[in-house]
Amino acid sequence: MATTICFIIWAVFITDSVWTRTVRQVYEVHDLEDWTAQDLDCPRECFCPPSFPTALYCENRGLKEIPAIPSRIWYLYLENNLIETIPEKPFENATQLRWINLNKNKITNYGIEKGALSQLKKLLFLFLEDNELEEVPSPLPRSLEQLQLARNKVSRIPQGTFSNLENLTLLDLQHNKLLDNAFQRDTFKGLKNLMQLNMAKNALRNMPPRLPANTMQLFLDNNSIEGIPENYFNVIPKVAFLRLNHNKLSDAGLPSSGFDVSSILDLQLSHNQLTKVPRINAHLQHLHLDHNKIKSK
Repeated sequence: MATTICFIIWAVFITDSVWTRTVRQVYEVHDLEDWTAQDLDCPRECFCPPSFPTALYCENRGLKEIPAIPSRIWYLYLENNLIETIPEKPFENATQLRWINLNKNKITNYGIEKGALSQLKKLLFLFLEDNELEEVPSPLPRSLEQLQLARNKVSRIPQGTFSNLENLTLLDLQHNKLLDNAFQRDTFKGLKNLMQLNMAKNALRNMPPRLPANTMQLFLDNNSIEGIPENYFNVIPKVAFLRLNHNKLSDAGLPSSGFDVSSILDLQLSHNQLTKVPRINAHLQHLHLDHNKIKSK
């Protein structure tokens, strides 16, 4: 029982650790007297709550352009609009931005002006889900900790895109159009602190190469992965949560040691083509094998 409780506490910590900075910053206390001019600099298309003077709410307003962002803003909400471009000018005074939510817009790579994002030297969280991106945008600020790109059309990762993002802890590329040829051996070089990598719902047939050594959560559900190379997990010795549900894994596609990896605590292999239970490590806490071809003897 004690072991199970410790595992649950540890798992919750790992899963949520990349979000703790968000919660902490959102509830920071600011002196309202510092923002006496906030009503004057608030864009007319948006809402500036007096109780949260570092936030700017511009979501769900049918905007086609990003308004000029006041210098006092830390948190910018622009989701669910009709924005197609990210130019430099609206952000020229926004040197304090920590958080930008641009989910559910119409942004393309051609619409992102070079330097528009990299100039935001304090940016920690960038949300660009549900847009029209065909490749991972670059350059990005070195300060970035989370990059959310789910549900775009990403099929390319330009060389060197991640080379300076040593602070990134979470990279979400799920539900895109990634093929195996999107990756080079050095694609993920530079992501020294990456903890969670999500590439579920793409079109991968092979495991991605040379993942960052600190990766703890690897999500590859709903691809077409057929096998795992021998000694694949040697380069990610800290991986604890591995999801490979809804792939094409067979017994022959697994390494001889199977999943005998001491760091793995939660292993999900449902909806594959396995006919027997793979070799696992004694430290494993949760194993999911439903909807395979395994038969009891």
